[in-house]
Amino acid sequence: MSLDVSLTVPKPGQSTANVSAETMELYTSNITHNLGKMAKEAGIYEHLWRPEEIGIEKAKQLIEPLTAGLALMQSDRARFETFNATNGWGTYKDFIPFIKSYIGACLAYPEADVSVSR
Repeated sequence: MSLDVSLTVPKPGQSTANVSAETMELYTSNITHNLGKMAKEAGIYEHLWRPEEIGIEKAKQLIEPLTAGLALMQSDRARFETFNATNGWGTYKDFIPFIKSYIGACLAYPEADVSVSR
């Protein structure tokens, strides 16, 4: 099982008011659910797994919290490595690049809509 994150925009010519409008995917990535506890420790679980529950709709809303969570994780690597999955599927060294890439996409497409599949 994994978390799939996407940044999308309505296809050209589609109304942004039409919830069922066709969308164009600008960014997509996924990561294992085994990293949920590490994300919680970094204070970014809801931002990644449940953005709709905390009012996150646009990519620009993720930039600050994900950047803060990344900085926290990088400042105390040993602490966060204790949350590495024992089976090797979900480690600090996998999570950091995922977060960096997602932040980069949010910076590139700040007005994109955020969606997740869990």
